[in-house]
Amino acid sequence: MKLAALFATLLGLAILVALVLANGGVAIETAIASAGFGILWVIAAHFPQSLFSSLGWRAVLASERVPPATTFFGLRLIRESINGLLPVGQVGGEFVNVRLLGQKGVPLSSAGASVAVDKTLEIVSQIVFTLLGLALLMLDPAQADIINVIAGSIGVAIGLVAAFIVAQRFGLFRLLEEGILKLARKQQWKGAEGLVGLNEEIVALYKSPRRLVWGTLLHLVSWTLGGVEIWAALHVVGIDVDPRGALIVESLGQAFKSIGFAIPGALGVQEGGLILACRLIGVDAQGAIELSLLKRIREIGIGIPGLIAWQWIEGRRLLAPRLKDMSGETIS
Repeated sequence: MKLAALFATLLGLAILVALVLANGGVAIETAIASAGFGILWVIAAHFPQSLFSSLGWRAVLASERVPPATTFFGLRLIRESINGLLPVGQVGGEFVNVRLLGQKGVPLSSAGASVAVDKTLEIVSQIVFTLLGLALLMLDPAQADIINVIAGSIGVAIGLVAAFIVAQRFGLFRLLEEGILKLARKQQWKGAEGLVGLNEEIVALYKSPRRLVWGTLLHLVSWTLGGVEIWAALHVVGIDVDPRGALIVESLGQAFKSIGFAIPGALGVQEGGLILACRLIGVDAQGAIELSLLKRIREIGIGIPGLIAWQWIEGRRLLAPRLKDMSGETIS
């Protein structure tokens, strides 16, 4: 673990512990324990969201060979597991997905292009979803001040995303491609030559409106389904909210979490964001922390099997040549 990642992780953990202790640690522990098997409902509520995210990714892939939806669903869960549990700044899972999709017979350049564009569309759809949350919040005139603050932040985010998209279309990934290939030749990496043409693949995807629209819409459905997880998590700790409240918390909570992208798992940032979002619908800080901890438990419940699956896939790939050699020696 690099020093910066270690520092960010420790800082996030310190903020998380401080927030728990400051908002009734014993009461929070009791509420989580009383949830019992309801935690399984919280975990189950996340799978439809991951499914639609994976379908959004699959929709933008341009390749002669497109793996089945189940493959993308499994790889999406692995991506979330890596980003949620490992100190990789919430982006390491994307690099692993490129590698694993390439092992499924998809050219590495096509896999890389699909992941890059998919990530962009995910961010774009999140902005739209946050705007939806603001629209729902505007139904309460008392929240006018916070709406102005969040709207200003979204305006900045839209500008950054637009600049990122323009940079992608005009050669950002050409520089990345050249840098990776140069490093690969120097370090004698195998398979990196498959990234040749990455930039052209990305530009081509941006010229396909159908793929972009479908990818964005499927991700938007995914974000919306996140409201179901919010409702389920609050319900199992005895807090009932209506669909409007659940969508407001999910949309604004995810927006705050994105701010902490550099901190592994957005430790502390997610909790602070949920406290602010929950307050807007009348849920106190204790309830917000309980909600966040249930989401953490869900991340662990799905993430550990996801990490095991990833290591199993990588281990099987590494062992395959040896097993083949052993089989050949036995036959001879």
